[in-house]
Amino acid sequence: MSIKIVCQNKKAFHDYFIEEKFEAGIVLVGTEVKSLRQGRANLKDSYARIMGGELYLLNTHISPYPQADRFTRPDPERTRKLLVHKQELRKLFGKTKEKGYTLIPTKIYFKNGKAKVEIGFAKGKKLYDKREAIKKKTMEREMAKALKVSK
Repeated sequence: MSIKIVCQNKKAFHDYFIEEKFEAGIVLVGTEVKSLRQGRANLKDSYARIMGGELYLLNTHISPYPQADRFTRPDPERTRKLLVHKQELRKLFGKTKEKGYTLIPTKIYFKNGKAKVEIGFAKGKKLYDKREAIKKKTMEREMAKALKVSK
């Protein structure tokens, strides 16, 4: 099973508590697949939403493939359908109805030649939570540095 990561949303882990992750396929146009293979995607400010009984990925930027003609280039930030099992969709629909929960894409990758997106079931962090996480990271970094120097 070969996995090639295209892009990751590191800001999602800073802004949200990711409680659960699941995998979904993405419906793409041919030139979008070629752009993804070149690593030309951005998950900043993107999110997933259930609309009309289906799951969609919004605000994800996949740059147009440069060698494609201008007529076959899709909109870089178009809404893309995600492929999940019906029972997963029902589970997500129930969970997103709870206050403060949302669906955030954490990474796009290729798994066995198929484009996949990892969606995190997330709850937003408050400012003090973010500060606490930064303090913890700084402390860990300083401890690792001190151990490295003492050796």
